[in-house]
Amino acid sequence: MKSAPFEYVRAESVAHACEMLAEQGDAAKVIAGGQSLVPMLAMRLLAPAWLIDVQRLSELQQVSVEQDQLVVGATVRQCVAETNPHLNKSVPILRKALHWVGHAATRNRGTVGGSLAHADPSAELPLVAALLNATLTLKSARGVRRIEARDFFLGPMMTCLEPDECLIDMRFPIWQGAHTGSAFEEISTRQGDFAIVAAAAQVSLDETGRCTQASLGIGGAGPAPQAFPDLGAQLTGSRLEDDLLREVAQQISLQVEPNNDLQASAAYRRHLAGVLAERVLRGAKQEASQWATK
Repeated sequence: MKSAPFEYVRAESVAHACEMLAEQGDAAKVIAGGQSLVPMLAMRLLAPAWLIDVQRLSELQQVSVEQDQLVVGATVRQCVAETNPHLNKSVPILRKALHWVGHAATRNRGTVGGSLAHADPSAELPLVAALLNATLTLKSARGVRRIEARDFFLGPMMTCLEPDECLIDMRFPIWQGAHTGSAFEEISTRQGDFAIVAAAAQVSLDETGRCTQASLGIGGAGPAPQAFPDLGAQLTGSRLEDDLLREVAQQISLQVEPNNDLQASAAYRRHLAGVLAERVLRGAKQEASQWATK
């Protein structure tokens, strides 16, 4: 199929894009890499009257470190983020997640912000944003607002973005613990396919091997990527003993809310959530322990 007819405009600046969004409202869609939007247009799942292209705006293509945050512009390509030295050093869990995103060809076009705005509940980058509770900057002709990732994702392909708003950047917190480890795992039908279930974890240990901070998230087992700050708090202060990790993973399998679909049953997704949760917690602990012994 071909997309329905639409008008196309290449934004000259973020302000110009916001003006167009304010004028057109629900009739307009922002496009950058187009890896998610273009197939939906071709299948006529979406039929906007206007496409506003922001891919060439240099102000949305920057990656920088500001104090304790990694700031990633919305149109930074995923392949660029994969090899960025700031990202690899400050938020390595993001690089690990990018390894699982589609294939090299899709990462060459796809953008970090586009994945978050699309909000597929099985996607890897929204899971990392929820895991670290990244802060997203949204801009419109009315002004700028910042919102935490756990409040940004509302459901399958649903976010709190208003029709006149454009995603500007994502701010990922940089954990200050010297002995920090992370892990990302997913199960899919084939490498590069959408995840049936994905899991991510990040932990920090002190010099004695005691956990000072922990975060755990699951994707693909609910209407939106889900983090578990209560369970992270439960791990804090422990030595991440095997029995405790197993117990936390079991709690996660009970807390997720998966659905049945053609890929997997809800019961299977619930089982995978527990298995992968324990796996990434062990992986994050192992990496943090290696740093602690150096």
